[in-house]
Amino acid sequence: MSKKLELVFKNQMDRTSRISVDEPREDLTEFEITEAMNALIEKNIFKTSGGDLKTISGARIITTQIEELTV
Repeated sequence: MSKKLELVFKNQMDRTSRISVDEPREDLTEFEITEAMNALIEKNIFKTSGGDLKTISGARIITTQIEELTV
């Protein structure tokens, strides 16, 4: 099973932009995630086709389980 932290932002054109982090720490808190997202917006590190990241839209952990089939 693999996990991914997906950070969701709104950009200047009010479009959704996502940044994914593979295998995040198990003990991440909402506060830490919010602080990291605010730092990304403040430092203007990422550019998108819709402009700079402007606001936090959300965050989520995505868990994927792969089951191999014998064929």
